[in-house]
Amino acid sequence: MGVRSDLDSNFDYEIVDEFLDHYSMMVDYMESMIIDLSKPEMYDRTVNELFRVFHNIKSASGYLKIIPMTKLSAFVEDTLDVIRTKHTSVNEETINWLLSISDMFAIWKDDLKQDKELTHIKYSLLKLPDLESN
Repeated sequence: MGVRSDLDSNFDYEIVDEFLDHYSMMVDYMESMIIDLSKPEMYDRTVNELFRVFHNIKSASGYLKIIPMTKLSAFVEDTLDVIRTKHTSVNEETINWLLSISDMFAIWKDDLKQDKELTHIKYSLLKLPDLESN
């Protein structure tokens, strides 16, 4: 039994279906938003939007008890909060780290679709990049 079957057996189908639709949409836009962080004219709006995306994933996955997703999204949300309050731009290392985070959430999206267990978090994602701009 995969994560989708587990969700369906423990929560109302409509709640699970709505989560999967919203999660899929957020994951699909994540990469383009991360790339937009490198554009000075889009930085403020994009960093705030990315923060909201990870906050929403954290909240919804927490409600559904998808623990790895909740923990990683909380970690990224905290990092984005530091970035948006203390930095006016991000460096290439931070963008690459966020793109790797996006890849992990995309893998989980596929795991959910295929009703598999969630792939383990890559430990390299838990090492914060140097947040200082060059």
